[in-house]
Amino acid sequence: MRSVSARTGLAQAVHALKSSATTIVFLTVPDSAVTGVASRLASGPPIPAVVAFVHASGALELGALAPLAGLHRVGSFHPLRSFPEPGPPDSFRNIVIAVDASSPSLLRVLNRLARDLGAKPRRVDDSQRALYHAAAVFASNYVVALVGVAIGLLEQLGWTEKDAIKGLTTLADGAVANVAKRGSTAALTGPIRRGDAETVRRHLTALAKGGRNTRRIDLYRMLGEVALEIAKEAGLEPVAAGQTRRALTRKVAATRRRSRQ
Repeated sequence: MRSVSARTGLAQAVHALKSSATTIVFLTVPDSAVTGVASRLASGPPIPAVVAFVHASGALELGALAPLAGLHRVGSFHPLRSFPEPGPPDSFRNIVIAVDASSPSLLRVLNRLARDLGAKPRRVDDSQRALYHAAAVFASNYVVALVGVAIGLLEQLGWTEKDAIKGLTTLADGAVANVAKRGSTAALTGPIRRGDAETVRRHLTALAKGGRNTRRIDLYRMLGEVALEIAKEAGLEPVAAGQTRRALTRKVAATRRRSRQ
């Protein structure tokens, strides 16, 4: 099987199509461009009907390829992995790849391709796509955002960005490894898991000092509430859970006023 990226240009893609009846064209363009590229392909030189078109978006449904779907099989092939820059083929090993297709035959081909790359295919259909991609954002993009907030806090203390990154990414790596080994409930540690309400109050007081951005306080409270629910599942006693919740939620308005002074 042969694949051609839409980034190589429409002319090259059409040329490649003529050389192989088993070609799959992967439209590896930004989400906002997928339907436009599909329209240009559909209105261009005739393309053999046996050719299939597949997008690599995690969020888009198969309908994004509607201009081609009347004549061609269409599908999706989304690696559940962060790619801030190009990576080697080994980047796909042991990851999950979300696949879907408009026909069983194309779905089988995409499943086989994922396995050939050393990945595990998992079907994610149109009805599941948005929630699937939201989960991916939580586990990837928002982790980066949270570590970025933590780096900023250490920089307030005089740490260099390099030292903050080194210390915090090691911590984050360990937390993720614990989730992989034990699951999220058993992996939770820290003051919320222990029901240490006093430490939570000290954190919020420190975050409120000096007129710092109130979003950090709101973020701490919001994530603390989520962590508290996990801690309760892990066995945190009701009394300690109640004390911790009060520490997270008390004097919200007062804390915000102090942070603006």
